[in-house]
This record gives sequence, structure tokens and C-alpha cells, in this order.
Amino acid sequence: MPQITTNDGVRLHYYDEGGGRPVLLVPGYGAPADDWALQWAPLLAAGYRVVSLDRRWHGQSDRPSWGHRMARHGKDVDDLVTALDLSGVVAVGQSMGANTLWAYADLVGTGRLAGIVTVDQTPKMMNTPDWPYGFYGLTDENTGTFFTDPGAFATGHGRAWADPAAVDTAIRQAGGRGAESVITPDTLPLLLDHSRQDWRDVVARVDVPVLVLAGAQSQFWPAGHAAATAALNPLAASAVIADAGHAAHLDQPRAVSDRLLAFAAGLGPGS
Repeated sequence: MPQITTNDGVRLHYYDEGGGRPVLLVPGYGAPADDWALQWAPLLAAGYRVVSLDRRWHGQSDRPSWGHRMARHGKDVDDLVTALDLSGVVAVGQSMGANTLWAYADLVGTGRLAGIVTVDQTPKMMNTPDWPYGFYGLTDENTGTFFTDPGAFATGHGRAWADPAAVDTAIRQAGGRGAESVITPDTLPLLLDHSRQDWRDVVARVDVPVLVLAGAQSQFWPAGHAAATAALNPLAASAVIADAGHAAHLDQPRAVSDRLLAFAAGLGPGS
């Protein structure tokens, strides 16, 4: 089982297949690296090296009692990219995995990156007068208790969630281990830290192309976050995936894969 050890002693599992320009896939909160299984075959067939990360406390990686903050998860990405000596990386993150990439860029810059793709993640979770694209109902006043409510994720917005059994079957058929989840009270501090961050200044400063994708019927926030985020940086573009919710890469895997491939091809030859 391929793994690296971070600078704070945590073993992180990852998948690494193919050759050519590396595409780094970072999953969201509670999701394992296998959550990207429906994108593996198209990326491999197009000649990319596909590296999929199990973040700490996710998938097959270690589950330490420490490091439940976005900055540490960003550093974990740095430890992986450095250990594998990756360069010219197309970094792709879905949900919290996307903001993990902003944490990475904030810490170490974009020297090893060729581009960044985010899949249905607003860079600011909290709704404020200048940012109406946060998590439905989340404000500065309730941020400390919002996600302690078991019903917080049942926002009443967006499309119906895909049947978990069907998603699990599709992931297994694509070569993954399944769609197991590690959403537990242990990771609540990570979720709370995630909810309090504002990555818009990082988005504005990155110096590589960015593609911001949104699910048209996201259950968590308005799809308008994609265009608003892209407007922060002249190197950024946005697109909305039709008939897709928050898990756009699972709801519409071909559409998301096509967007990824077109974006990666537009970056020119890999290193």
C-alpha cells in the first residue's frame, strides 16, 4: 500500500497510477480517495499520472488525534507532492478537498502546480453581506454550533442525493474500494475550522490557471459561487455542471471528467 509519512508523523495513503503530467485528486470531508474512482479511467486513458490522496482521518490513512485544521491538511498535500517530487501538477479538489488546495497554495505557493480545479466548493463558507455564496444558513452568529446539529447538512436545497448504495457500487465497479465515510465527532474540529476560513485572498493571488466548477443544484450553496470566485482572479474561469448536486463528480462523472481533461489539455505539455 503506497504511503508517505508527514513531518508530524502521520502515514497518508495514496493511489498512484499512470504516467505523464500528474493530476492530484483530493476528496472532500468524510470521503476517501476512492471517491474519485469515476474519474480515474478517463484521466488514465488520456495519458495522465493520477495520484489520489486519502487525507488524514480519511480512507486508509492514519487517524491521529491532532491536525484537525485546514492549514495542516494543506501541509499534508505539500508533504505528499514533495515526497513524490511532483511538478506541473493539475491539482483537483472537491468540497473540503478544494479548500485544502487553497491552504496548500497559501502555505507554499504554486511552484509545483500547473493549475487548480475546484469542484463545488465556495472559498468562504460563512454568509456575509459581501459574500452571499456560503453554506445555506451559516453565519458568524451561529458558526460555533451550526455543524453540531445533525440536520445541518439537510439544507432543503438542491437535488436529491444519489442513492448511497448505487454510488458505492459505481465506485467499486470503477476499481475503488467503495464510498466509506469517516464523518465522526473526532473530525468536528476540522469541519469547524473549515467553516471559519476565507480563502478569497488566496484565490486572488495564485498565479496559475484556475477552473471553478459548481453543481447547478448543489445542496449546500448557490451555484453562483463559481462565477463569483473566478471573478477574483483573471487567470480563473468557471462552469456550472447541469443536473448535478454537491457531489458533481459522482452525479455527472463524465461531464466533470470532460471539464478536467479540457482544462488540463489547455495547460500545454506536462513536465
